[in-house]
Amino acid sequence: MTADRVIQFIYLISAVLFILSLKWMSSPSSARRGVWAGELGMLLAICATLLHHGIVDYRTIAIALVLGVIIGVPLGRVHMTAVPQRTALSHAFGALCVALVGTAEYYLRAPHVPPFMMAVLSMEVILGSLTFTGSLMAAGKLQELLPQRPITYKGQNLVNLSLLAVSVALAVLLVLDPGHTRLFPLIIAIPLVFGVLMIVPIGGADMPTVISLLNAYAGLSAAAMGFVLDSKLLIVAGALDGSSGFILSVIMSKAMNRSFTNVLFGAFGQVQAAATGAHEARTVRSATAEEAAAILGAANTVVIVPGYGMAVAQAQHKVREFYDALSKRGVDVKFAIHPVAGRMPGHMNVLLAEADIPYDKLLDMDAINPDFPQTDVALIIGANDVTNPAARNDPSSPIYGMPILDVDKAKTVMVIKRGMSPGFAGIDNELYYLNKTLMLFGDAKAFVGDLVRELAGQQ
Repeated sequence: MTADRVIQFIYLISAVLFILSLKWMSSPSSARRGVWAGELGMLLAICATLLHHGIVDYRTIAIALVLGVIIGVPLGRVHMTAVPQRTALSHAFGALCVALVGTAEYYLRAPHVPPFMMAVLSMEVILGSLTFTGSLMAAGKLQELLPQRPITYKGQNLVNLSLLAVSVALAVLLVLDPGHTRLFPLIIAIPLVFGVLMIVPIGGADMPTVISLLNAYAGLSAAAMGFVLDSKLLIVAGALDGSSGFILSVIMSKAMNRSFTNVLFGAFGQVQAAATGAHEARTVRSATAEEAAAILGAANTVVIVPGYGMAVAQAQHKVREFYDALSKRGVDVKFAIHPVAGRMPGHMNVLLAEADIPYDKLLDMDAINPDFPQTDVALIIGANDVTNPAARNDPSSPIYGMPILDVDKAKTVMVIKRGMSPGFAGIDNELYYLNKTLMLFGDAKAFVGDLVRELAGQQ
C-alpha cells in the first residue's frame, strides 16, 4: 500500500471517529466516549498529515506544535464557569487559521484561480474573518471585559448588512476576475469589522445561541478550506461542525421562542428603566437555612433548577451532597434543565455530570414542566430569566413568549440568590414577589452547604 493510500485510509478512520463522536455526545451516558473518539480522530488526522509527501521541513511544524502546547495547556485549565469564553476563543483561533490559509492560497494561485475555487476561497476568508473577531467579542462579553448589555445606535442593522453586502460584492468581482489582487485585503478587513459590529448589539442573554452560531460559521469556513486544499477530511469535519452548530442554534432559538434574525438584530438584554427600579417598592419573603431545611426535609418531591449562579459559585458538588441528603430521607429529587440555562449549550448538564448526579435525574424543560404542579418545593439555584413568569404573562416583556420552567406552579418556591439584581435580560423576575416564594439570600455554594448541615442535624 502506497503512502498516499495509507494517509487516505487514516483520514477515513478519522472521519468515522468524528461522526461517532457527535453521535455519542448526543447522550450524557456516552458523552465521555464521544470526547475520546473525537480526540483520537483528531490525533490520527494530525499524524496522517505529518506523513504527507508535500512536507519538506519538519522544524517549523515542530516549533508550531511546541507553541501550540505552551498556549493550549493553560487555556485548557479553566474553571467550568470559564468554558463558554474558552470555547469562543477556540472558535476565534480556528477561524483565524482558516482566514490565514485562505489568504496564503489566494496569493499563491492568483491571478490563475478558477471561478469555483475563487468563490469557495472567498467564502472561506469572509466567514473566517468575521468569525475571528466575532468570537473574540463574544469571549470578551462572557469574561465581562466588555459590556454585556447591547450597544445600539440608529441604523445599526443597515450599516452591518451593508458591510456584509460590500464584502460579498467584492468577492463576486474577484470570482469574475481573480487578478484584482488589491481587492482581496478588503474581503478580509470588512468582515473583520463586521464581526465586531455583529456582536456589539447582542446582549449576554443571547450568548449561548451566539456561541453555537459562531461554531457553525467556523465549521463552514473549515469545510470551504477543505475544498481549497483538496482535503476530504476537512470537508467532512467542517460540514459536521457547521451543521451541528447550526442545528444547535435552531434548538437554542426555539428554546427562547425567537428567530436567528431576532437574536442577531433584536438587541435582547437591554436594561429596562421601569424594571430596574421596580423591585425597590415591592417586598419579598426570605428565609434562613434552618427554615428552608425544615420545609425541604418534610417534602415528598423536590425539583432543583440550576443556573449560572450555581456555576459561578462552583456549587455543583455541594448540590450533589444536598441531593444525597434529601434522597436518604426518601425525598424524590429531580433536576430541571432549561436549554439556555448558563452561558453555553449544555452548561448545566456538564456541571451536574461533573458532580456525578445520576443522568436519569436530569430532565429537560418539556419533560419536567408537567411535574411542577405536583411538586412540593422547587429550589432555584442561580437561575433567573428561564424561571420568570413574565415570559407567559407580560406581553410587554422582552422575554414574552420564551418557553420557561414552570416553577411558579410548584407548591413552594425557594430561590438561592446573592441579591435582587436582574438576569441577563435586564428585567425584574416576577417570581420573587409571589406569596409562595422564599428568597434564600447568599452565595450558592455556602447556602447549599448550610442546607446540608441543617438536614443532617434534623436526623
